[in-house]
Formats: sequence, C-alpha cells, structure tokens
Amino acid sequence: MSNRLPLTLNNLLYQRKVESDRIEYKAGWNPDSIIRTLCAFANDFENLGGGYIVLGQDCDVHGQPLFPPAGLPNKQLDKIQQELLAACQLIQPPYFPTLTIETVEDRELIVLRAPGGMHRPYKSPASIKAKYKTWHYYIRRYSNTIEAKGEDQRELLNLTAKIPFDDGYAQHAQINDLSKPLMLAYLHEVGSTLADDTVNTSVESLGWQMNLLGGPRELPWPKNVGLLFFNETPDRFFPYTQIDVVWFPEGANGNRFDEKIFKGPLDRMTREALDYIQRNYLHQTILKHPNRAEATRVWNFPYAAIEEAVVNAVYHRSYEEREPIEVRISRSELVVLSFPGPDRSIRLADFSAGRAVSRRYRNRRIGEFLKELELTEGRSTGVPKILKAMADNGSPAPLFETDDDRSAYVIRLPAHPLAESPTMEVTMEVTMEVTMEIATLLKAIKGEMSRQALQNAIGLKNADYFRKAYVLPAITAGFLEMTLPNQPKSSLQRYRLTNQGKQWVYRKKSRKK
Repeated sequence: MSNRLPLTLNNLLYQRKVESDRIEYKAGWNPDSIIRTLCAFANDFENLGGGYIVLGQDCDVHGQPLFPPAGLPNKQLDKIQQELLAACQLIQPPYFPTLTIETVEDRELIVLRAPGGMHRPYKSPASIKAKYKTWHYYIRRYSNTIEAKGEDQRELLNLTAKIPFDDGYAQHAQINDLSKPLMLAYLHEVGSTLADDTVNTSVESLGWQMNLLGGPRELPWPKNVGLLFFNETPDRFFPYTQIDVVWFPEGANGNRFDEKIFKGPLDRMTREALDYIQRNYLHQTILKHPNRAEATRVWNFPYAAIEEAVVNAVYHRSYEEREPIEVRISRSELVVLSFPGPDRSIRLADFSAGRAVSRRYRNRRIGEFLKELELTEGRSTGVPKILKAMADNGSPAPLFETDDDRSAYVIRLPAHPLAESPTMEVTMEVTMEVTMEIATLLKAIKGEMSRQALQNAIGLKNADYFRKAYVLPAITAGFLEMTLPNQPKSSLQRYRLTNQGKQWVYRKKSRKK
C-alpha cells in the first residue's frame, strides 16, 4: 500500500479544503471511526466517487485544516499500516483503500484514497476490538459518517450490484488502449504528485494507481471511464461519444444549417466545443443611454450558462445510448439536447425553481474527473448556476424539458431580447414595417399595462379605434403580446412588448444619440 494518489495533498490541504462528504481529517490513528468512514466511502451512497481520509491532520471546529499539522510519529507508520490492513478485512465484503505517505511541513501524514466500491453495499463492525462484533452499514451525510437506517438502509441495499456504467469494466478493450501521454497530461493539470515519477512507470501501474483498471490482477480490464478520458478515440468503444454543434441561420425550421462535430477524450471534446461556440456564436450588444454615462452590455447567450448546460450533458448522458449531445443554435435560442432525461425522482418544477437535487449520478467517475479538472462541482449546482447566469445577463429564464419516459433532456436558453448578432440588424431593417400608430404605441408602453392605461398614455378617447389602429396591428406584427392570450377579455389582461418590440424600441433610442 504505497501508491501515490492522483489527487494532490496540495488540493486537500493548501487550498484549505474543509471537511466534507468527500474529505475527512484525523489527527491520529483511531481505527474504529476510520474503518466506519472507509465503509461509508466504499458505499458511495450519493455516487460522488468515494473520498479521502488524511491521518495526522487536525482541523478546527469549522473543518479547516490546521498548520503545521499534528503529524504521525515515524515509528508508528508501519504499525498503523499493519492494523489498517487487518481492519479492512473486517469490512464485509473486504475493502482496501489506496495508501500514500506524504510529508507536509516536516510532518508525516497518511492519505487514504477510498473510491466507491464495486461490490456495495458494505458494512463494518461498530468496534474492531469488541469480542462480539456487530456490523452496520455506514454512509456519508455532509461531513459526517452515520449509520444507514430506515429508508437510507433500504435504498442502499437496493444498490446491490448497481455499479455506474463509467466505473464498469470494458472487457472488449485492452490495457494498451489507455494513453499514457493523456494520463500524464491530466496528472500535470491537476498537480498530482503521480506526475513527478512516471519515466519508468508502466501504463498498467499508472492505471491501477489512478483506479482506471479493474478485475483480476493477472488479467485486468480498463474501466469505461479510462477509455472515455484517456483514449484518443473513445467513440470506437462507445459510438456517438461526440458533441454536435449545429447553427441554423434561418431558424430551426429553415432549410439551411451548419454543423461541426467534436470528438475525442471527454475533457478535450467539451472544451473544444465550448471554445468554438464562444468564438463563433456569442455576441455582446452595447446599449448607450442618454441620461447616464454607463452603457448596458448584454450577451445574446451568457457563456457561464452554456458551459454549465454542456458540461451537465457530458456528465449525465448515457454512454450506452448511441446518440450524440447536440447543441442547436439559432438567433432566438440555444438548445442543449442529451439522452436520456433526468432521474424520475426529480420534478421538472424543481428545475425551474433551482431546487433540482439528484441523489443518484449516472456517471460518478466522470463527475470525479470533471471536478478535478474544475469543469463541474458535481453538487447539483448546475441548474442554479444556469438560472443565475441568465438572470445576471438580463436574459429570459431558461427552460428545462423532458418527456414522461425521461428519454431525453432539453435545456433551452432563450436569446437576450436586446442582443444582436452581426447580421441581425440588416435582416430586421428589411422585414420590419412599423406604422406611425405602432411606433407611437411601442414608445408609450412601460412594462405590462392595461388597455385603458395604454390608451390614456397615448391620449386617445375612442377605444374601438385604439384597438383596431394600434393594438391589433402591433400584435399581428409581433411587437406586442397579451399576458393572458387565452382570455382576451379578462379584466386582468395586460399588454407588453415582445422580444422583437424591445429590440425595435432600443434601436430607436440608440439612433437618437
């Protein structure tokens, strides 16, 4: 048990990572609590990829690591490893973490990496030294290890043999299908100490240390996640592992479209697709105001929302389904389509409210690597971030769609109503025919207004003439809309500008300056 870890101690300690559902600090060797926590990480109840235990590192009441660390006496290191080996055999079924000894500020620490186990559920004794042992199931709940009881225990037992696809074995592949250069590039990017001594390290040895291999030692297989991240052409093993970016210059119903396909290792594929979208389809509009120096700057689509939507699709799609991730872009919206849809336990209403929390991740190892590469947080924060990014840009709210069978998942990001692409203004000048009456109406409306309020603002007394000469033509031209279109005579009816109407108003204002 002397392997080095993919995740650096720097990431755990010097970035002041607090104790969490994936990290636990122990000032000394306490076998009972440590074995219970190892059992909890092995059960990986939330499918987060297990976790880490740092022995010899104390922390304050807030879970922040303290420096210099307490450290472990050198003469106890061998003894701790022997006792740990014996204690891990008491876990049922037996489970063994990866162990490394690290030096921090001249103090010796033991770091245990405990990935999610392949044979859950696991249980461990409440007390290792008890004469009559009782075994319990343990899980992580926030920064605590607790006994799984009631509904939690029933759900844990239902996870028997349900190993996420990305953590499974690719028995149709071989060890040499893993690319050592890609593995080293990843280790260097995340700052792993594994990258410091790899000249004489074989792909097989590196694969075991990075938990990319499984099965018997004499005949190991690459794990699916290893091929997805560390093979130049993962689509050979998992067809349609790709992102299709499609541009519809005439709208989704038009006859023209441009398509670019991105393939390769998941992290590279994701970054290249996002860079391409950012370079080619994101445009900022600057709107000057006559009464203040500061201009309003808006994007047609905020990049942060696109990044979250695309990474979410890469993280949560099924790589067993032969369907690509598709990003469909038009002037009116950007749509991210992936297969299948979200877990049935998540209500779509919760997405819109930013409360969507999944307790089951389809790809726990993909999430682990994306988190190390800082492409995702993996804490069900994607939807709230999309909502916030759209709101901060002043964009309409995003839409989250799926069907009853949850066969697909669609994230729609509407374009900002005031943003323009370089070709949009020419198109609008040709198509927009605005009468003097419509122009007067568009300039008068403020937010949502009743018919009577609008009529008063314009200074007209004849309601019938106002409706026929102003309101109906503006609605027909697409500049005005009703808040209750299915109840045109409702006393609560209000009128407001459409996105097209807002664009016209702001264009007129900017031309006066």
